[in-house]
Amino acid sequence: MTEVPLGLRSLHLNDRYRSDQEDVVANFFVPAFTVATSYSRAVGYFTSTSLALYARGIETFSERGGTMRLIASPHLNEDDIVDIERGYDVRAVIERATVRELDSEGSEAVLEGLGLLGRLIAEGRLDIKLAFIEQEGRIGIYHEKIGIFRDDLGDLVGFTGSSNETYGGLMANFESVEVYKGWVTGDGARALRLERDFQELWSNQTPSLRIEPFPGVARARLLELAKERPKASLLGRDTALTPAPVATLEPPHLTIPNWLTVRDYQRNAVESWLGNQGRGILKMATGTGKTKTAMIAVTQLSRVLREHEQPLVTVIVAPQQHLVDQWITEVEEFGVKPIAIYESSKKWQPIVESQLSSLRMGQRSLVVMVATNSSFAGSKFQLVLSRISQHLAVIADEAHNLGSSTYLAALPTNATYRLALSATPERWFDDEGTDELIEYFGEIVFELPMSQAIAMGALTRYHYYPRLVELAADETQFYVDLTAQIAQRIASGENIADSQDESVLGRLLRDRANILGHAGGKVAALEADLRENRDSWFQLVYCAEGRCPRPFGEAPGQRQLSEVTGMIGNGLRLSVHDYIGETPRIKRKELLRRFSSGNDLRILAAMKCLDEGVDIPDARIGYLLASSSNPRQFIQRRGRLLRRAEGKTHAIIFDYLAVPPADAPINFDVERTLLIRELQRANEFGRLSENYEETLKVLRPLKERYQLMDL
Repeated sequence: MTEVPLGLRSLHLNDRYRSDQEDVVANFFVPAFTVATSYSRAVGYFTSTSLALYARGIETFSERGGTMRLIASPHLNEDDIVDIERGYDVRAVIERATVRELDSEGSEAVLEGLGLLGRLIAEGRLDIKLAFIEQEGRIGIYHEKIGIFRDDLGDLVGFTGSSNETYGGLMANFESVEVYKGWVTGDGARALRLERDFQELWSNQTPSLRIEPFPGVARARLLELAKERPKASLLGRDTALTPAPVATLEPPHLTIPNWLTVRDYQRNAVESWLGNQGRGILKMATGTGKTKTAMIAVTQLSRVLREHEQPLVTVIVAPQQHLVDQWITEVEEFGVKPIAIYESSKKWQPIVESQLSSLRMGQRSLVVMVATNSSFAGSKFQLVLSRISQHLAVIADEAHNLGSSTYLAALPTNATYRLALSATPERWFDDEGTDELIEYFGEIVFELPMSQAIAMGALTRYHYYPRLVELAADETQFYVDLTAQIAQRIASGENIADSQDESVLGRLLRDRANILGHAGGKVAALEADLRENRDSWFQLVYCAEGRCPRPFGEAPGQRQLSEVTGMIGNGLRLSVHDYIGETPRIKRKELLRRFSSGNDLRILAAMKCLDEGVDIPDARIGYLLASSSNPRQFIQRRGRLLRRAEGKTHAIIFDYLAVPPADAPINFDVERTLLIRELQRANEFGRLSENYEETLKVLRPLKERYQLMDL
């Protein structure tokens, strides 16, 4: 007698399974697996325990050659979503999340179940895809829950319901499943519709949903478990799996990393700020670790508040996006993933609202946001700040940039704690802006000058070599004409210190500075110094901004940056790359990585982009073709070169100073006044160098010519 194959019709299936009446897994899923030959399932999300749980019924299913397709949302945590919305590669984040789930600690039974699934994958009978919603740069979880069983006889059973492919969804929660049998009138159309919906999902044809293949690394992990457990088997009963205890997730909080050694001066700075009721300015030389000092300060503050069960919102403000990215890395090293506030508010606003809501409900004790100056001052973020009623701390990096009327008006009055960071908090020719910054943040509570930082070893020692370069004949004529016009303006009562960029005197002074910065002789002098150091790595060249100026009516010359990179790359055959404002952020990171490797990119050439905040401690040799008279710029540039790094014992700075020939017909008093600014920079650089006497010898003829020996 021929044996009649059993199929889905042989089961006594209910129209609905509800967890208050029966075990949904034992009474529906496991029996269906014993007779079905294919299983298609789309769910909200799954975990490693849920996959193992289904293995209870899969063993018989797999022995009969059954095939299985799963679509689920990856189990993303808050960090994953933040990374995706910050622009990280979606596939990379999903891979990380999936591998994390499979590697999470579980019972031996869970591992046995995963091993069984691995065997199904190895035998080509299990395929998994991941689904998520992607709209307008935001990521959502795929919530639909449908499934289809089919057998060899052509029958199908479709079902939909509230259960997820999780331990909680299948066993612990109160769940229900609606079942549609394909051979029953009325049910058949519904079952076929569910199957059609699944097929559209599987082929990635459902609008607003994105379907990705199961990550290869995660697949390899399951195959590895299959090899480790070649005879994995699970009993078809609820006690076959004992889930690992659910860990209570501690809300994120700041912690000083174990690898970080807090220096005495950093400890003193933090104590001074906290002792001033959490307000004040840290005036610390560039390269001495202002960022980490600020992080230590806010970590200590948040710890005290947490002990008193008081939450803290911290807002860090930095001038540019690449500085925000650096701050984010710093904050993450202290144990918290901050929210990046820049670009479209659609990316950051939902995350901000969610975290602030959790803070208000007591589910977390800390929210950290890092914003660019412009996004910080924008109306949408200002509205967020105005609604914060908890303790608010504002940390301003390169705080002098916030001294304009626009940014001063944006500083929140509801901030309990205020910390300003700057090597040069005083604003250039803006006493009023400086006073208002001090009024908001408080007085300087700690100061670490460069001389002290070098003496204590917080910065490296350095040699300074000024190079005097005479202007060419055509440059001298243009320079003489400009100086005469400047003299006329001064004689009519205008003050150099009061001149603004938009004024006539301001334009004349800027043109004069551009002639000096773009002096052709500088490139030749630079080439000679580069030849002497052609075998050295970690070199920076600071070029003049814009293009070489020409007299009125003539087209500007080429950019000095282009001339310099051409000379280095084509003439000297040294690896060089420009690093400018137009360089994309991703490219900047790659350039800094190559530069720091010490075996790829020998020289970076920039104009202004390496002035503030860029962390390149490996830089050892700097060539300054142009610097503004603003002391902040040359202090920042020197600080870039004096940062400590492994294997770095000292730095070298070449400073190219263009001067008119001694016989040029120039107004002596005006030229003397203007030259004072140039020599003040050279004196400041030379005074703290290891070869000050040599510097004095080089500058002496110029000082004598203009009667400036007292400088």
